[in-house]
Amino acid sequence: MSRILGLLLAIPVWSQALEMAVGGGVSRLTNGGLGKVDAASAQQNDYSLKGGFRLVMRMTMNSGDFKGHETGYAYNRTQLVQNGFGFSSQTGMAIHQGFYNYLLYPTREGSRIRPFAAGGVHFANYVPPGASATSGGGSTKFGVNYGGGIKIRVSERFLLRFDARQFLNPKPFGLINPGGWIRMNEYSTSLAFVL
Repeated sequence: MSRILGLLLAIPVWSQALEMAVGGGVSRLTNGGLGKVDAASAQQNDYSLKGGFRLVMRMTMNSGDFKGHETGYAYNRTQLVQNGFGFSSQTGMAIHQGFYNYLLYPTREGSRIRPFAAGGVHFANYVPPGASATSGGGSTKFGVNYGGGIKIRVSERFLLRFDARQFLNPKPFGLINPGGWIRMNEYSTSLAFVL
């Protein structure tokens, strides 16, 4: 009896496909002004963020022919810009992201070409120069993200994927007059192994 029960419980797993992807691309930030240190400052933003490169790892579980779940981590290397009295300086800065997305596909699991739409939640840990995320440094913000892409199967076990996403979350560091949420746009390419 226990063997039959075990077999029945395993049946839903047979229809699932697991994809593990690694890739890279760019992060483009809009509304990157972080605000003022002092309310009397003549600058609109004493500090702002510029885009940079992005490294990303994703694990996708396609739980049906037309849907899936995805979790992942991304490392973004950006520039923190300090605006002063007639000068501007830039310093490298890290943004660590963890995310979950629900995926919808218009084509069936196993198709050679699979466009997809994605939507979900994320956290972003903004680590200023001289701080370390491993020792509790940085400012963590939670937000939402959405986007889409396309997956192209190049062999039985490998596929290429192209992603375009937008991540929205409140601005870090608690400066004065931050002016809305940061919008980080991701454009990336990844190679995925299919199990």
